[in-house]
Amino acid sequence: MIEGVRTNELDDPTFRLAVAQFDQAAEMMGLDPNLRERLKMPDRSLIVSVPVRMDDGTVKVFTGYRVQHDSARGPSKGGIRYHPGVNLGEVAALAMWMTWKCALAGLPYGGAKGGVRVAPERLSRGELQRLTRRYAAEILQMIGPDRDVPAPDVGTDAQVMAWIMDTYSQQVGFAVPGVVTGKPLAIGGSLGREEATGRGVVYVTLEALRHLRLDIDHATVVVQGFGNVGSHTARIMHEAGAKVIAVSDKTGGVYNRKGLDLPQLLRRYQSEKQPLQETKLGEPITNEDLLSLECTVLIPAALSEQITAKNASNVRCRILAEGANGPTTLEADQVLSDKGVFLIPDILANSGGVIVSYFEWVQDAQRFFWKAKDIQDRLHDIITSAFHRTVEFSQRQRTSMRMAALMNGIDRVAQAHLARGLYP
Repeated sequence: MIEGVRTNELDDPTFRLAVAQFDQAAEMMGLDPNLRERLKMPDRSLIVSVPVRMDDGTVKVFTGYRVQHDSARGPSKGGIRYHPGVNLGEVAALAMWMTWKCALAGLPYGGAKGGVRVAPERLSRGELQRLTRRYAAEILQMIGPDRDVPAPDVGTDAQVMAWIMDTYSQQVGFAVPGVVTGKPLAIGGSLGREEATGRGVVYVTLEALRHLRLDIDHATVVVQGFGNVGSHTARIMHEAGAKVIAVSDKTGGVYNRKGLDLPQLLRRYQSEKQPLQETKLGEPITNEDLLSLECTVLIPAALSEQITAKNASNVRCRILAEGANGPTTLEADQVLSDKGVFLIPDILANSGGVIVSYFEWVQDAQRFFWKAKDIQDRLHDIITSAFHRTVEFSQRQRTSMRMAALMNGIDRVAQAHLARGLYP
């Protein structure tokens, strides 16, 4: 049990990992003990019941969550995920990481996260819409363009955001595009938002290759997770000249040491709905074996805690870019460091999504929309600047990239708290 935690549901492995990372960074930076205790726990947490009338006429009750970790720097910001494993501890951990992520990128946000414990693929479109609208109604008191701005995450997409935006707008009586980001373009979405997280992973990976003086044309890439983040990352890395040799989803993956035919793989997987292993474009491989492939770049872009003390010694990459949130445990961090792996931590590597969400939020507020190239250029400037600040801090303080990123983000949040003071 984590000291000070009064509810068993917060005592989740992902939350313990987030707090352990924070404690380590806070100790290294000598953070004020009073601030340390405050920043371990979220500002507020909401657990809601989400009753949904199913297509067969029965009513099922799902459990939903929304957690706001910190709002010292601005409105809360964070995704909504639909997954059977969602719980309060996981959501609280993701909200905490989002706080550090926004601060590291210099965005005027605090961190939040939400979710519903559900397997969305088992719902019809009608059931999914009713679930979304009821969940949105239950958390309505917490969200708003100047309060807390949700976005897509695991198991949700632009359509889910559109339903949330409409539900909120119906309640206030007028259209409020800025209540969510990651929306369709027709109702105030931004160009480049869907691929933003994957593009951001690629931008920092390319900077890491240059930093280590490695040639992109000879780089081999392995991607675990082939959803929104993983598929766009693999595609853009392929377009940049790297050789993507393996990808996987939750059912397994394919491996081709000569390089996968990404355009063909994406067509069969996304358009024709073929399972990865049935595309016949490479040898079948399990998720566990995929993590031990020899490669230049390994990108875990699935769920948390995939690389642990048990399998970290089998990892054979030069660069590990964390497309997912919390894919590497603290024990695994030490093993990877000893092996000389260059780590790009999650709060840096996958921050492209929230950066372009910020762009969307700004565009909605201004009612003025930008060109795709402007968005890509601004994303590149912000995320590569954060990368180089983190590298310089890591070298100056002689600490790991993860601790450098965390310390940088935590310090910005701490400065905001110290400037604002304690109320009352």
